[in-house]
Amino acid sequence: MKLLYNANIHTLDSSNPHASAILIAGGRIIAVGSKDQLETIAHGKVEKQDMKGKTILPGLTDAHIHMQFYSLGLSKVDCETKTKEECLRRVGERARNSKAGEWVLGHGWQQNDWDGEFPTAAELDAVAPNNPVYLTAKSLHAAWANTPALKLANITDTTPDPKDGSIHRDANGKATGVMLETAMALVNAAVPEPTLAEIEAAMLRAQSVLWKMGVTGIHDFDRRDSFMALQSLRAQGKLKLRVCKNIPVESVQQANDLGLRTGFGDEMLWLGSVKVFMDGALGPRTAAMFQPYENEPENKGILNMDGEELFEHARKAADVGLSMTVHAIGDKANHEVLNAFEQLRNYETQHNLPHLRHRIEHVQVIHPDDAPRLAKLNVIASMQPIHATSDMFAADRYWGERAKLSYAWRTQLDYGAVLAFGSDAPVESPNPFLGLYAAITRQRADGSPSAEGWLPEQKLTLAEALSGYTIGAAYTANAENRLGKLAENYHADLIVLDEDPFKIVPECLLTMTPSAVMIDGDWVIQ
Repeated sequence: MKLLYNANIHTLDSSNPHASAILIAGGRIIAVGSKDQLETIAHGKVEKQDMKGKTILPGLTDAHIHMQFYSLGLSKVDCETKTKEECLRRVGERARNSKAGEWVLGHGWQQNDWDGEFPTAAELDAVAPNNPVYLTAKSLHAAWANTPALKLANITDTTPDPKDGSIHRDANGKATGVMLETAMALVNAAVPEPTLAEIEAAMLRAQSVLWKMGVTGIHDFDRRDSFMALQSLRAQGKLKLRVCKNIPVESVQQANDLGLRTGFGDEMLWLGSVKVFMDGALGPRTAAMFQPYENEPENKGILNMDGEELFEHARKAADVGLSMTVHAIGDKANHEVLNAFEQLRNYETQHNLPHLRHRIEHVQVIHPDDAPRLAKLNVIASMQPIHATSDMFAADRYWGERAKLSYAWRTQLDYGAVLAFGSDAPVESPNPFLGLYAAITRQRADGSPSAEGWLPEQKLTLAEALSGYTIGAAYTANAENRLGKLAENYHADLIVLDEDPFKIVPECLLTMTPSAVMIDGDWVIQ
């Protein structure tokens, strides 16, 4: 039994919002109150710890992360650079330190942060002529490869575009080395697959990195290998993160055949929803829009399916009790998803099925007529605050006036939708304190675009933003009775901060890290 006292505890429990002590046993919270109160109910051997006035918050959850991709990415070339030249320098350095023929992998480039033009294979050939190079874009919806990689993938100038994807070509019809959406798979298939043991080892390293950021739980959106690695780590007792595991739509029939349902698993690893991609992303301008992108009259993005097709997938999931989580970024994509969810709600009612907690991932730009529909349909807005500050200039450039309802957290909250916050790592950093800063300031770390922030009417309070990483994330994962707050019988997942985030200037959030982290009643960082 542990008794933490002399603490400044923000419980996020509306019935008991503040306390100075917390009693823990068996991985659960026994009680929250004052030291004197808790000492009267403590029994047996009690380990007392003076917290010296430090602040305690519930552990934070990243409600959208690609755990396998993020974990493996920690060893890839960091391509999120201010200039293309610096990215090329890093790739060249890695290639020089690699054997000839060995793949050079990287992640994080974004042409919008460089000159706005897509890069080329020839530029990579110049710095890595003897190694195949494959670099995924920050959005994960585009990739950049060199000539050796294209040859290994059998991509030529005449290779046809796959469904829902395209091979970028120059004015003469020659493949440039950039693949959009599903075309990425053509090169990715040639990259050697990591072994399960390699994925597990990478996840263990990443787990420690996430702890240091205050992350005690995640909603994972990677696929089969990720799930297998997480199950293996759980069986070995090495998984020390709460994981709500979402499964790809390609598996919905198998899940239906097996009768799997949302929530199946245990309190460390359990099934979430069926994940579907409705469209692309803003970065490569493949998010599906009602009207063309600014100054691109022929481009409305890529819509992977319409609402009717999505409903067919959702119906199969609903029949066995699996909820849906749908990636939708463009206003057209969000419209089609909401149409499908409206149809799904009617189906659930007609067939006496429970109204499950369906979610839309990103909701990055929405038509004004559709903005109230998430709350009306009880659909969760699973959003990533850090996307707004990363993408704001691109949103203004390519969406124009439509950007007024992009990354519109305040709008969704005011209409009554539940917010769940994450990072989409490795698209962005999984550091939730960077997300909190973005949510309350709508500014980048350098203060841009202005003192008021970008579209300041969409700002949240710190309490509202924090709820997205705690209470909202727990509700979304069907875990609100055990996670998201510090209260009796909840899991003892908490973080300790040297400063109170409610009493500092927002800029301090940018460098805030926990001094201690507890998961399931055990200190994993202290």
